[in-house]
Amino acid sequence: MPAHSRLTHYWVMEDESLSGRLLAATPLLGDPNFRRTVVLIVEDDKDEGTLGVVLNRPTEVPLDQVLESWTSLVSGPPVVFRGGPISPNSALALAMPEGTAEPLGWRSLPGEALKSRLGLVDLGAPPELLADGISSMRVFAGYAGWGAGQLRDEIEEGAWYVLPGNPDDAFAAEPERLWEQVLRRQGGELALVATYPDDPIWN
Repeated sequence: MPAHSRLTHYWVMEDESLSGRLLAATPLLGDPNFRRTVVLIVEDDKDEGTLGVVLNRPTEVPLDQVLESWTSLVSGPPVVFRGGPISPNSALALAMPEGTAEPLGWRSLPGEALKSRLGLVDLGAPPELLADGISSMRVFAGYAGWGAGQLRDEIEEGAWYVLPGNPDDAFAAEPERLWEQVLRRQGGELALVATYPDDPIWN
């Protein structure tokens, strides 16, 4: 096991909820669905499993082709993001409120690290209901999911770094660089991992 995989355990306690945390794929995670991804954990239940959203996979599909009425509220780029391999024809949206109040049609995500600044939007609600209540929004097609205990097994195997969440990560202006940025800001060995070559044969 490579030395950098030992760092996956730094932020994880056995019974600790991962809600609101980030998963950053380790360089050796070869699954093309998750290679060099950053995943925000939306829900984590030890009995029901874990649900997350990949934050750094923009598609070339303009949002106005699928959810035209929401286009004016999203943060650029105004495209649909690939949230994960499960239910790719379904959509969910993440947003930050404009002020301290919780707007109608918005539900805060759990996770103390997020400080209740990130939540899910009810895409069945009229967009004008949230127009003055949110400051940033992004729409994702599909999601990532793990059965009970499955994600923690992957963490133990060294597939993921578990890191603190930052609400702004969900709306990164350059999502393609989010993996490197998230690792670099951790400092130490993880900052070095951010420079790991895209093709391991060059390491």
